[in-house]
Amino acid sequence: MEIEFDKKYLEELYEDAKTTDKKHRFQPGIIKKYIDTINLLRAASTTEMLYKFKSLHYEKKGGDLGGIEAVWINDQYRLEFTTRTAGEEPPAIIICKLLELSNHYKK
Repeated sequence: MEIEFDKKYLEELYEDAKTTDKKHRFQPGIIKKYIDTINLLRAASTTEMLYKFKSLHYEKKGGDLGGIEAVWINDQYRLEFTTRTAGEEPPAIIICKLLELSNHYKK
């Protein structure tokens, strides 16, 4: 999949393993797992391949979050994203737009 970043801090976390934004600070272990998760997303050619990685707990959200998909970073953090297909079948390119790295239990 191709990866697009919706927010600047998501791109900074992936490329530099830190952000200039003081609001989005994460522990080094979370950042490492975030980078590993994006590398898995990048390696997957379809979203169906994400089901193979049980640790990701890939799911399509419903209700208020309809149209958003998510994978686990760890038991506390989720990476929310949307996907779309570009190009003709076959080969189609899946573009994954990362939306948010969220704390699942914080409201």
